[in-house]
Amino acid sequence: MIIIEVMGGLGNQLQQYALYEKMKSLGKEAKLDISWFTQAGRQSQVLAKRKLELDYFAGMQYDKCTPQEKEELLGSGGLWQKARKKLMPSYNRHFMENGMYHPEIFEKKNAYLTGFWACEKYYADVLSSIREKLNFPDSKNAEVRRKNEELLKEIQEFRKQRGHVVSIHIRRGDYLDKENASMFGGICTDAYYQAAMEKMKKEYDKVRFLMFSDDIPYVREHYQGEEFLVADWNTGEDSIQDMRLMSACDGNICANSTFSFWGARFNKNEQKKMIRPAKHKNSQVIIPEVMKDLWSGWILIDENGKEVG
Repeated sequence: MIIIEVMGGLGNQLQQYALYEKMKSLGKEAKLDISWFTQAGRQSQVLAKRKLELDYFAGMQYDKCTPQEKEELLGSGGLWQKARKKLMPSYNRHFMENGMYHPEIFEKKNAYLTGFWACEKYYADVLSSIREKLNFPDSKNAEVRRKNEELLKEIQEFRKQRGHVVSIHIRRGDYLDKENASMFGGICTDAYYQAAMEKMKKEYDKVRFLMFSDDIPYVREHYQGEEFLVADWNTGEDSIQDMRLMSACDGNICANSTFSFWGARFNKNEQKKMIRPAKHKNSQVIIPEVMKDLWSGWILIDENGKEVG
């Protein structure tokens, strides 16, 4: 059995679910472990407190592992179990992600997988079925629902005028905190966004940019003019609606954030253009030909505004 730990925010949860779907497509018995969201102290490992959001999607179905199944793979955690894993490494079935891509996980028959699995190559071939299977929920707030429906209609009307709407995601918030800035800061620079917008303008004759951010005042100050439209009403549990709006665009400019990666992944437009930063965090070493293979179909731009690969 393959058990995949679910943790982190919505984007990471979707990646762990996508890996689950990939394992199922290979004929493996796979289950998700969602206990991270209920165990005290586990969420201290991430930037902000999270809750399980996978179940927000209509059509979401998955098999959950039981505590007994998890223990069968990982052991009880006692001294004998720890000694056995140290003396007999082959007995250790807990696989922890420590690189960008681990193809060896697909050869495993019994394993407990811990990681975020952001790389597109893990599950690129099952994304189309995931898009068909899952549907975004409607907001429970009538006013929010009205605004989102109006914006979706506006996107359609602009498209009828031979225009193209491109989403831009700017994540600041917790990335600006001192303890996080060294890891995630300085990646999605002004040069990155400027180069990404210029790239989209070359791809499309008539473009409007739909802005999403956790720092709306910053966006309103730095992105002014008729070509920019700001979506600022989806908050709290309705944040998932931003992902839905991103997916309705003709193209997507992502932050180093799995949330906007999934806004692009859910985009059903076969002609879509997807741009992401060349690296997700500063500890990564970027080898252009490797990144182009791991993120096939994406345009990669670095912090200096240079296209990679």
